[in-house]
Amino acid sequence: MLFTPKRAFSKPDSQAMTKKTFHDFTMKSIDGKEIDFSIYKGKKVLVVNTASECGFTPQYNELEELHEKYGDKLTILGFPANNFGGQEQGSNEEIAAFCQRNFGVTFQLFAKSDVVGPNQNPVYQWLTNKDLNGWNKTAPSWNFCKYLISENGELLHFFTAAVSPLSDEIIKEL
Repeated sequence: MLFTPKRAFSKPDSQAMTKKTFHDFTMKSIDGKEIDFSIYKGKKVLVVNTASECGFTPQYNELEELHEKYGDKLTILGFPANNFGGQEQGSNEEIAAFCQRNFGVTFQLFAKSDVVGPNQNPVYQWLTNKDLNGWNKTAPSWNFCKYLISENGELLHFFTAAVSPLSDEIIKEL
């Protein structure tokens, strides 16, 4: 009788065993280019849902400062969304121009999408579903909520909109 290890020992499907990490996503940038999130491996990432007409919109300045100061170890990713108070009604082109003109934004912005609700983009589905990310079920409650991702693509922290990007709470995590 021949022994065939393949038949005797079946390896579980690796996809079923491996949870998706942040680095497994791809999304369209604000200028329409497909971005593979595996490029963010090895750096922490701060994901922020943004809006141009919000009381927290001046946080763009702080996000840009954080990007300039800690860009060697932290990547900022902005996700414009019109989910709260109709405060992001512009097109991708208008949003990009607004951010550049008013705040000199150089960090990566993505195409406008939903961060809550039935059309929630896949990244925010992962960020807000504890079965997918391992622990967090908190969705953004307003514009400029922040999620900190580890160098390995795991969700580390959620910060409300009221937490400044330059706060000690965020800086100490870098």
